Amino acid sequence: MTKTRIRCSWAGNDPLYTDYHDTEWGVPLHDSRMLWEQLMLEGFQAGLSWITILRKRENFRRAFKNFDPVKVARFTEKDIERLLADEGIIRSRAKIEATIQGARIYLDMKARGEDFAAYCWSFTQGKVLRGDGKTVHAQTPLSATISKDMKKRGFKFVGPTIVYAWMQAVGIVDDHAHTCFRYRAQ
Repeated sequence: MTKTRIRCSWAGNDPLYTDYHDTEWGVPLHDSRMLWEQLMLEGFQAGLSWITILRKRENFRRAFKNFDPVKVARFTEKDIERLLADEGIIRSRAKIEATIQGARIYLDMKARGEDFAAYCWSFTQGKVLRGDGKTVHAQTPLSATISKDMKKRGFKFVGPTIVYAWMQAVGIVDDHAHTCFRYRAQ
């Protein structure tokens, strides 16, 4: 008899979603480019469900040149028009332009000697914040602080709720349910 894994309730039964939950969500991520990619994808998710973005993630990676900030920062109006015609992604001009601007901010930070991963983790002094496994937050005072700082830098689609979802996704916060097999696994 095979034992059924208990997961966070949001993971549902979709194999793509359960794999994401089991292998990615809440795993501490320290790669600057991947942290930036995840932040941009969270921005595209605004107003939609994460599974929508997850199903289109490979299309996003193709369309945005594997989220290479150097390439994305060079996108022109012609690229924007190409992306607006791409049925494989979310075709929102504001979100596309925010991603291009986000690449430019990322590169500006790098040019000034500021590593994006170090910046992201500086808000917790490099430590993973552990939820109690029972309380579900949409945002926190820390996500509001990070949001405010990101907005000051020029990032878009980084409100406190999006930032908190991103913090959970990249493992800055471990918010697995106390009944989940991944609870405090990191």
